[in-house]
Amino acid sequence: MPITTCIFDAYGTLFDVAAAARQAASEPDYAAIKHDWPQLAEHWRNKQLNYSWLRAVTGAHCDFWQVTQEGLDWALEKTGHHGDGALRERLLQLYWELGAYAEVPAMLQTLKAAGLNTGILSNGSPAMLRGAVDSANIDRVLDALLSVESVGIFKPDARVYDLVGAEFGCAKEQVLFVSSNGWDAAAATGYGFTTAWVNRGGEPMDRLPWKPAHTLNDLTGIPALAGI
Repeated sequence: MPITTCIFDAYGTLFDVAAAARQAASEPDYAAIKHDWPQLAEHWRNKQLNYSWLRAVTGAHCDFWQVTQEGLDWALEKTGHHGDGALRERLLQLYWELGAYAEVPAMLQTLKAAGLNTGILSNGSPAMLRGAVDSANIDRVLDALLSVESVGIFKPDARVYDLVGAEFGCAKEQVLFVSSNGWDAAAATGYGFTTAWVNRGGEPMDRLPWKPAHTLNDLTGIPALAGI
């Protein structure tokens, strides 16, 4: 079946999750993280994901904003910045304003011009996704913002991937699912989607039962994978 629907993970895929720490580090008020912001950003992202998985397998769901705050608190303590309330608040504020990667607007516009459905499927809460999309000014090239909050469990539970077919009325084989998380792309492969892993950092392939169908360095090749 031809691809009719292109679905993207949000954080790390369309939006640069390191941007919050990078921006704060460039501001004089937050010079404390000038040198170790990359480590802070990495710890923050890793704990954010780890906590989502643990909550999924234990049935202790909460919205992604709580997970994001708890991941940041761990990262701040790990890097020696625990107790800096002003830094914490600035980082959380910036997370609502994450910029999209440079190639995102043109790539999405190409998909829409070709008549494909486009959407986000994310662990993010509806409010978080709306904030990021509005900040990046890409709302008009996205048809749907699908959040795990409608099913009450984080990825990679199959009920999350079910949201795509329910929204667009398409078969699994008609979906190109794109994620910067290797585990997410792998799980979506197992679910039945055609998948692309955006491996910007050159990370090794995760050792899982499934593998992404395609691996890219960035999102510029997505229209070609969609048959455009």
